[in-house]
Amino acid sequence: MATVVPVDRDKPNGPRSRKGAATRARLLEAAKAVFEEGGFLEARISDIAERAGLSHGSFYHYFDSKEQIFREVAMALSDLLHAPLSTVIFDPASIASPQDRIRAGNRRFLESYRQEARIIGVIEQVSRYDTLLNTVRFEHQQRDRERISDSIAQLQRRGRVDPSLNPTIAASALGAMVTRFAEMWLVQGLFDTDFDEGAEQLTRLFLNALHLREKPTGPDTDQ
Repeated sequence: MATVVPVDRDKPNGPRSRKGAATRARLLEAAKAVFEEGGFLEARISDIAERAGLSHGSFYHYFDSKEQIFREVAMALSDLLHAPLSTVIFDPASIASPQDRIRAGNRRFLESYRQEARIIGVIEQVSRYDTLLNTVRFEHQQRDRERISDSIAQLQRRGRVDPSLNPTIAASALGAMVTRFAEMWLVQGLFDTDFDEGAEQLTRLFLNALHLREKPTGPDTDQ
């Protein structure tokens, strides 16, 4: 199970000492486990504090509420799921083709999604009625959509992607396809398929939607 790294988004004046940071991280790990086991509504602050080996009152030195710590757990998971954009797809040191980067990035995303399916299921449920969490997640994901949109536009200029596509719409639609596919498959269990087959089919749909070419076409290419 992945470690929840404290992102410290909501309480910037929290403890900064090494001990304080370690305690805060322990609370986040405990909260993640409690939310996974019983969901958000049934979870209590006392359960989280007890799981972390702390007193109930100690919780409030680091977080204001159950909602705040849940949002931080959710955003840490969002960071984890979207990390392949930077570490794989947009890795400046990579010499892999765009196709191979997308394939590897999608696979890494799905591997993390599968590993964290239980807590992601809880996050998706809460996001449907927690307006603040839903807004923060959207804004966080919007930065990634903008990066993808810019990349699509760049590939269009190089003659490698269908020039008739609107990059902004394409980035949003493809992102929705990937995340909704993962939720239906790995969280809701609405269908069953071999992991390798599911990851590969998703990538083929992604690449086919872009009409991503192996080589650039047209006179205005930089390769």
